[in-house]
Amino acid sequence: MSAADVSEDAFLGGRVRVLQPKTGYRAGLDAVLLAASAPFDATRACRVLDVGAGVGTVGLCLAARCPLATVTLLEREPALVELARRNVALNGFAGRVRVVNAAVGSTADHLSELDVRADGFDTVFANPPYHAHGRGTLAPDALKAASHAMPDAALDDWVRFMARMAAPGGTATMVHKADALPAILAAFDRRFGDVRVLPLHPREGEPASRVIVQGIKGSRAPMVLLQGVVLHKAEGHGFTRAAQAVLRDGAGMALRM
Repeated sequence: MSAADVSEDAFLGGRVRVLQPKTGYRAGLDAVLLAASAPFDATRACRVLDVGAGVGTVGLCLAARCPLATVTLLEREPALVELARRNVALNGFAGRVRVVNAAVGSTADHLSELDVRADGFDTVFANPPYHAHGRGTLAPDALKAASHAMPDAALDDWVRFMARMAAPGGTATMVHKADALPAILAAFDRRFGDVRVLPLHPREGEPASRVIVQGIKGSRAPMVLLQGVVLHKAEGHGFTRAAQAVLRDGAGMALRM
């Protein structure tokens, strides 16, 4: 991917710099919010897997927030893998963030060859494509289409893979459109329990547009619906104080007390 096709963008108030394609899927609020929902703080060492990592924004933001975390970015698209590797170097994380070129659902043997172990991660994150094939027109560019859409059944495949990679008692966390919540809960069922659902509202009084869903592998505790987070002020495009603390100052969003 040529320099003309790539932009360099700042996250967490400039603490993280990310090279990403100028067209197609571009990381934004969802990636930062997902990283902020990590079920641990900066004082704890943790093994993290970012599934379908793209250029690595979620894992890089988490590494910036949690200096004891070791992060694996798993991505299937070679062009994005190359950018993710450049981003790891750009942010000085080569010692504890690595990039693996592999797809969701890769066999155990293939992952073992890449030194990625099943049941090997304390927490697994995913920001999957939001749009289903067959609903609307797919982008003509193959990379853009792959980053925006996936088959309906693939959501369960992603959660199954997350469950395979999480250690017993580990967590899986996903950000998605609010209308995907029934499918997410169905996919989490019997794989993850003590599920926490955090609605994300564009503005006060508006329906949630996104949800963050987090569960514990092997738990049988019931689901908890949390009070939602409002992202934007009532007027204009500014962020609320709570959202700004997460997006710019690196604050966490505790889904568990």
